Amino acid sequence: MAQQKPISPRVLMMGNEAVGEGAIRAGCQCYFGYPITPQNELTAYMAKHMLEHGRVFIQSESELAAISMVFGAAAAGARAMTSSSSPGISLKQEGISYLAGARLPAVIVNVQRGGPGLGGIDPSQCDYFQAVKGGGHGDYHCIVLAPASVQDMHDMTVEAFRLADRYRTPVMVLADGRLGQMMEPITLYAAPPPPVPAKPWALTGATKREARNIRSLFMAEGGLEKHNIILQEVYQQIKRTEPRSEEILTENCDYAIAAWGTCARIAKEVIQKARAQGLRAGLFRPITLWPFPSESLLALAGKVKALLVVEMNAGQMLEDVQLAVKDRVPVHFSGYPGGRVPTTSNMLSALTLMAQQFRGL
Repeated sequence: MAQQKPISPRVLMMGNEAVGEGAIRAGCQCYFGYPITPQNELTAYMAKHMLEHGRVFIQSESELAAISMVFGAAAAGARAMTSSSSPGISLKQEGISYLAGARLPAVIVNVQRGGPGLGGIDPSQCDYFQAVKGGGHGDYHCIVLAPASVQDMHDMTVEAFRLADRYRTPVMVLADGRLGQMMEPITLYAAPPPPVPAKPWALTGATKREARNIRSLFMAEGGLEKHNIILQEVYQQIKRTEPRSEEILTENCDYAIAAWGTCARIAKEVIQKARAQGLRAGLFRPITLWPFPSESLLALAGKVKALLVVEMNAGQMLEDVQLAVKDRVPVHFSGYPGGRVPTTSNMLSALTLMAQQFRGL
């Protein structure tokens, strides 16, 4: 990711606050949100700091109102964002589909909690399907970034605005309650924020120029098909240029853990413990959940004996892993649904058991 010159010294921040600071430094001009645990610190941070910078903060009357305000601000060319947690993101799905259909750049932050329904406020990764498969109606995608640290929460928010403007599409930062609530020292990046790129398509009022239209309703025969083909061409470009992943100790590993977000963070310690016990383990961490880094994972699958997918859900990224590796390697799963965060011992036991089963012990 392109980064600005760092500021020294490092600062201690909560994950939710790091998202807010990243948004401000990325040039976010408008924030619209509605409170929900466990992302309330983000809304509070924006309420305090957006006005200091002469920008717009509105606590909307509902999640539906918030995403509609994002639509309006984005249509006018502003850098706009909203945030929520799982049930609130569900309420925003129609608006996210409208943003995608109208080709409007926007940033949506989901700090996940357990589900389905109201669930609970414990951290979870249960919104993977919703985020990467398109939770609303129609053939569309959001770019989905998966942070694994407080630093990522800051950096990926900055990157989300860049990607949204580049491709004229909604971008989601998919975190979880653990990342939102934890505190770590991070490096901030230098102000002033980068300039908002020119948006010749934006609605800027009645001036002496050609007419501009932003819409997702196409009633003329063939009009909607033509628009959808344009959208798919953009998605294909994103799939060619934006898949990102991180690999740790995979050069000579026999077994690899595939995990994202908080689970990937835990897995970094697990593979070190496994190697101390003589088990050559590595980590594959998708950074973009959509587009999924399938080619990189397929290449790794050709070098290892087995893969272990670990998620805080009942098995969602698991399906994309299975599609990516094309039966070239056995894929095992260790899931923690309902708000439970696996310990290093949990994950190490699952990894050891997989290795024992492969060896026939």
